[in-house]
Amino acid sequence: MSISLIILLSLGAFGGFTAGLLGVGGGMILVPFLTFIFAQQGMSGELVTHVAIATSMATIVFTSLSSVYAHQKKGAVRWDIVAAIVPGVLVGTVIGGKVFKWMPTGPLVLFFALFVGFSAWQMIANRKPKPSRKMPGKIGTAGAGGVIGFLSSLVGAGGGFLSVPFMSWCNVPMHNAVATSAALGFPIAVFASLNNIWNTYDMPGLPPHSLGYINLLALVCISVVSVLTAPLGAKLAHKLNVAQLKKTFGLVLFALAAYMLYQGIRLTL
Repeated sequence: MSISLIILLSLGAFGGFTAGLLGVGGGMILVPFLTFIFAQQGMSGELVTHVAIATSMATIVFTSLSSVYAHQKKGAVRWDIVAAIVPGVLVGTVIGGKVFKWMPTGPLVLFFALFVGFSAWQMIANRKPKPSRKMPGKIGTAGAGGVIGFLSSLVGAGGGFLSVPFMSWCNVPMHNAVATSAALGFPIAVFASLNNIWNTYDMPGLPPHSLGYINLLALVCISVVSVLTAPLGAKLAHKLNVAQLKKTFGLVLFALAAYMLYQGIRLTL
């Protein structure tokens, strides 16, 4: 078994576990590592970040199903919020997919790093929302879904890096926010992946085993393992208290933001 294959399987295990634990779909965890692996394999610098992001997003199709099933057994998913956000998510992912195809690599990496860092700061700062604040009406919630879908399609994440802080800001309990974010990951991942395939399937210079920007070998290796470990993360999420969960979420995102910021600066200069 090659080193790359072992790393991909390990990534699947870790990504699935964090998806269940934090509701981030695993994408935030996978992108930096996939970028490194693909670069070490000699993939073109013009493609490597786009392929990493698109592949990461595709894995969330499978991970999110496993994660949300585990959360639903605890009755933690707010399906009313899911139904209100999804229409905006679908529009946002379609627009984001168009932008993603043409966005240069350096700015794309910097964009990824800044938004992950912002999300981390939001969680660690642990600002208490006003007790009277609640989820907005249907139009406002759908609008938030549009922003979440658009940004998620750019950075290869299931939306948890925005939807968890957003729901917490609206006084949705943290465990419900994580579980609901896991449910949102599925429609985001499906539509973003279909967009990636449609927009890039005929691009020249793509490496072997690719479907558009999606690397099929990495997708299979990661997904097979991640669906097994996502329920373990979800189980732990319901044992941790809210403060522990927020701190864990924020620290993981800060570490990844720092790495991608370094990569973005290196590619841009």
